[in-house]
Amino acid sequence: MKQQTLAQGSFELYRKPTKREKFLNDMEQVIPWQALHDLLVPYYPKAGNGRPPVGLMKMLRLHFLQHWYNLSDPGLEEALYESESMRRFAGIDLGCEPVPDETTILRFRRMLEEHDLGRRLFAEVGRILQERGIKVSGGTIVDATIIAAPSSTKNADKKRDPEMRSTKKGNQWHFGMKLHIGVDSKTGLIHSAAASSANVHDSEVLPDLLHGNETRVYGDSAYRDQAQTIRRKAPHAKDFTQARAYRNRPLTESETTANRTKSTTRAKVEHPFLVIKRLWGFAKVRYRGIAKNATRAYVACALANLFLARRCAALQRA
Repeated sequence: MKQQTLAQGSFELYRKPTKREKFLNDMEQVIPWQALHDLLVPYYPKAGNGRPPVGLMKMLRLHFLQHWYNLSDPGLEEALYESESMRRFAGIDLGCEPVPDETTILRFRRMLEEHDLGRRLFAEVGRILQERGIKVSGGTIVDATIIAAPSSTKNADKKRDPEMRSTKKGNQWHFGMKLHIGVDSKTGLIHSAAASSANVHDSEVLPDLLHGNETRVYGDSAYRDQAQTIRRKAPHAKDFTQARAYRNRPLTESETTANRTKSTTRAKVEHPFLVIKRLWGFAKVRYRGIAKNATRAYVACALANLFLARRCAALQRA
């Protein structure tokens, strides 16, 4: 074990672990660090004539901290200087080295975006979870959520992000993008994800959210009348999407009862959204363009799966 420097030592006798420290310790245990490191190694800069690159494992840890605490590049640099628990998680000792600057953090994020590595990290985490015994069942719950984007034109370009769009939900208009997910009905974990502008109807992305071996597909009324689409992607799946009432045709008693029963299963799709949007703050886009925010969304989905599965005995033994 590496010896602590004076900068790392603590003389606080009455200190107790914080929620942040407990959370970071949990994530330290469940994240498959070596597998994710090996996935990124071919794309990470090698040492050459210039300044030696910061260790890949350290940059991966910094990137995850940026997700969990919804920090900008300069905000993460500031937070690391301020928070001892975050530095400990990242393996930074201020007695030996400085915190990587915001430009280094930016370049790592752009590397992920350039090579579409967010999607590959999500797929790799899914593969590892299945390898450890957390299998995908025959039921899939599909849903989408709106990620808001700034609608103001008070910026340097004097215009809104051209890739974001408006959509109406209820009686309110929203501007931004959508995150679409397919969630396993048994485990509540995300097995498929996609990103689009907000004006894309939920049902248009439905085929991308199915793995093909479903026996049941759950969804809200936005996915109604998609039985043929479901059957083309998953031939053995039954349509368990919500029935919808119309002005001249209210729901029958049996349809109301069926909707209520479906909702008990469909509610699981809200758990990943709770983690990604409420706990980790991805309710608003941070970058311009769908691709950059899609990379963030895929990494967030991967981390959310690990967070939701962290109490699983199979994952803890690995």
